[in-house]
Amino acid sequence: MLIKEITDYLESVAPIAYQESYDNSGLIIGNPNARLKNALITLDVTEEVMQEAIREKCNLIIAHHPIVFNGLKKITGKNYVERVVISAIKNDIAIYAIHTNLDNIHTGVNKKLSDKLGVIAPRILSPKNQLLKKLHTFIPSDFFETVTEAIFNAGGGHIGNYSEAGFSTPGEGTFKGNEHSNPRIGKKGKREKVNERRFETIFPAFLENKIVQALKKSHPYEEVAYDIVALDNDHMQVGSGLVGQLAKPMRELDFLKLVKKRLNAKGIRYTKLSGEMVTKVAVCGGAGRFLLKDAIAAGAQVFVTSDFKYHDFFDAEGKIVVVDAGHFETEQFTVELLKDFILEKFPIIAPRLSKTITNPINYL
Repeated sequence: MLIKEITDYLESVAPIAYQESYDNSGLIIGNPNARLKNALITLDVTEEVMQEAIREKCNLIIAHHPIVFNGLKKITGKNYVERVVISAIKNDIAIYAIHTNLDNIHTGVNKKLSDKLGVIAPRILSPKNQLLKKLHTFIPSDFFETVTEAIFNAGGGHIGNYSEAGFSTPGEGTFKGNEHSNPRIGKKGKREKVNERRFETIFPAFLENKIVQALKKSHPYEEVAYDIVALDNDHMQVGSGLVGQLAKPMRELDFLKLVKKRLNAKGIRYTKLSGEMVTKVAVCGGAGRFLLKDAIAAGAQVFVTSDFKYHDFFDAEGKIVVVDAGHFETEQFTVELLKDFILEKFPIIAPRLSKTITNPINYL
């Protein structure tokens, strides 16, 4: 199989359109049409990981963190990023990153972290908006099922846990073709009346071209009437962090001990305990300082994340217990998540999980 078969699938799971503006997800180095030998999954791409890929004869590295965030003006090997790039090119190894787009999907990095901590039925903590659009179109009644099925198959009509969601109303459409027309229904030069159904459904904005092409290909009219409207609605399946309930209440200190154990953390930092029982927990793998207000507003007693600075801890103001468990520690299970995604689609592939510990932080 080709490298692009895996990367295309991963982008169907975590679309590139869902990455943050500063990010650099996607294929960073390599030929997407090269044949895949084997894949190595890692959190970070370091020189040690690159050597591991060479030893294991893997010509694709799938990483959470992009090796290149900003443009490289020179590649002389003066730092580890440039050396990794040089080594990848020399050894014909492709590097693919799936970063904040994987963070931002409901089934992504934060879901895996939630599962490890026993958080049940989590929902997006800070949903993104302006990611959805609505299609309005008009379909002859006899072709309604054919056209709507094509739209649904192209990705329209998904709302949370529901698919094929749409709304229609009956009506009468009129049209008159000129001498250059070639109408499927009626005759040119004569106004026709057709029983039609007005149909509307929502879809992710990045699928607009695919949706429109499906509509036009399946619709019987030579000229298809449709409107597309941008929506400000929150996308409840896409956004930052998760928040959910524990199966049963826990004392704060007991929950903190559970966090340390489940994440195999050498140490965790946390704010003053309130004495409340923990029933609701917010999580954000990696740096989650920007979600503190959302976690408080959601009513979480504890917020598990990382990369809080000294003064950031004061902002909890006794309203929530902030637990900084470490960047690597809160994202380490991403490699398992990616392997599961790949095996679900390609069960005959045996991607390797990197044995290299890329955590740059040590504890005494």
